[in-house]
Amino acid sequence: MFARVSSVAVVGMEARPVQVEVDLGGGLPDFHLVGLPSAGTKEARRRVRSAVINSEQEWPQRSITANLAPADLRKDGSMFDLPLALGVLAATGKVAKDRLSDYLFLGELALDGCLRPVRGALPAALAAKESASKGLVLPLENASEAALVPGIEVVGAGHLAEAISFLGGQSPPATDRPSAAELLASARYRGPDLSDVRGQALGLRALEISAVGGHNILLVGPPGSGKTMLAERLPGILPPLTEAEAIEATHVWSVAGLLGPNQPMVVERPFRAPHHHASAAAIIGGGSSVPRPGEISLAHNGLLFLDELPLYPRTVLEALREPLEQGYVTVARQGATVRFPANVCLVAAANPCLCGGVGDPRRICQCPPGRLESYRSKLSGPLLDRIDLHVEVASLTERELFEMEPSHSTAMVRERVLQARAFREERKLEGYGQPLEGLAELKPGVRRFLQRTVSVDRTSARGVSRVVKVARSIADLAKSCEVEELHIAEAIQFQRTVWRRT
Repeated sequence: MFARVSSVAVVGMEARPVQVEVDLGGGLPDFHLVGLPSAGTKEARRRVRSAVINSEQEWPQRSITANLAPADLRKDGSMFDLPLALGVLAATGKVAKDRLSDYLFLGELALDGCLRPVRGALPAALAAKESASKGLVLPLENASEAALVPGIEVVGAGHLAEAISFLGGQSPPATDRPSAAELLASARYRGPDLSDVRGQALGLRALEISAVGGHNILLVGPPGSGKTMLAERLPGILPPLTEAEAIEATHVWSVAGLLGPNQPMVVERPFRAPHHHASAAAIIGGGSSVPRPGEISLAHNGLLFLDELPLYPRTVLEALREPLEQGYVTVARQGATVRFPANVCLVAAANPCLCGGVGDPRRICQCPPGRLESYRSKLSGPLLDRIDLHVEVASLTERELFEMEPSHSTAMVRERVLQARAFREERKLEGYGQPLEGLAELKPGVRRFLQRTVSVDRTSARGVSRVVKVARSIADLAKSCEVEELHIAEAIQFQRTVWRRT
C-alpha cells in the first residue's frame, strides 16, 4: 500500500520540489521517516499520528515508512506534516490518490489537527506555478501570502479535516484575498515626521539626496546631536514600493518566516536596525545547515540602519563590503550555498570618538591618542569608499534647540524627492545620462574641476565614481540636465568628515 504526495523544501530563496512517499508494510506498528530530515522534521512522526487520530481518522497499526525524496536534499522545518498525514491516509484508502497529484501540500499540524502557518508560502506558490500544478493546499494563515502569485489555485485549510474534505470533492470556503496592488494602495506611512527636527540643515539635505539616488549615508556627530532622529525619518521621504519591489521584499520575509496573518505582503520599505552586538550570521545571513537571510537581506529594497557603526565587530563591517557593492550576498554552508538579495541603502551613525567629546562644545574629548586612532581605524578605507554621503551632525545649543524653526514636513520633502526621480526618468528618455552615468557624461570644464579636486583629496577610482553619482542626484533635485561645477563641489563636501581626514 503506497501513496505519493507533492511538497516543497525551502532552501535559500527557492522552494525545491519534494516527493513525500509513504509505504505501509508488515511487522509491528512503527513510523520511520527517511530522506535526510532535520531533527525538527523527524518530530513530525508524533505530531502527524496525534493529528490524524484527533481528526477522527483511523491510524494504521502497521509499519509505516515515509521517504522525503530526493534523499540528498536536506529537509528542514515542519512544513511536511500535512503531506505526511495525507500520504498515510491515502495509503490506507481514506483519501483519493488521484486528487493528490494535482496539488502541492505544506503545513504544520498541531496535535488536535489544526494547521499552523509555515515559512516559505510565497516561494512554494511560485514553485507550484512553475511545476504546472493546479495549485497548493496550505494553512489558512498562509493563503493570502500565497495568493500574491497569480494563475494558481490557493486552498487555505484551518484543520486537517478540511484538507481531507477538499480532497474528497468538497469546495473550500470562499475568502476575500486582496491583490498585491490593493495591498500597496492601502499602505500609509505612520512613522516620525521630519518636522520634529530642529536645525541640522546639512543632515536634512543629505537625507534628501540619499532618497533621490539611493545613496549610502554616514552620520557623524556627538551623542544626542540627532543622528538617530534623522535616520529614523529617512523612510518617510523614500518613494513607495513598486509591486515588483514589494514582491521581492515579501519573498525574503516569507523565507525568514516573518510574515503574519495580518501582513501577507511587505507594503512599506523595510527599516532594519540590528544591535551592534549582532553576529555576522545575523546581519549577513547564515545558519548551521541551511542558510537563512540576515538583516541586510531583510532590508532588501529598504534601509539598513547601523547605529554606533565602529562598535560592530570588524568581521561584520568587512562582510558588508561586497553586498553593498553587488546588491546580493552569497552564503555558503555545508548543507547548501544560496544567494540572498541585498539591495539596500545603508544608513550608519557614529560618534567622532569613543567618548563622544570631539565636536561637542559642551564637553572635552577624553580619548588618549592611541585610543582615538584605534576607534577610528575600525572603519576601513574600502568600507568608507562604499558610503556616498559623509555628514557631520553638529550638536545644537539650548538656544538653537528652542528657537530654531521646525524643518519641512516629511510630505513636502517626499514630494521633492518624487519630482526629482520623475525628472531623472524624463532625462533618460530624452537621452541625457545614457548609456552610462559617469565621467563621460561631464562637460570638459566640469571634468577638469573634478580632476583638480580629487587629486588634492587623493580620492580612489571608486570614490570618484560615487562623487559623480551624488552630483547627478543633486542635479536631478535642481532639475538640471547637466552636472555643473556647483553640483560636483557639493558632492565632494559630503566626502569630507573626520573619518576622511584621519
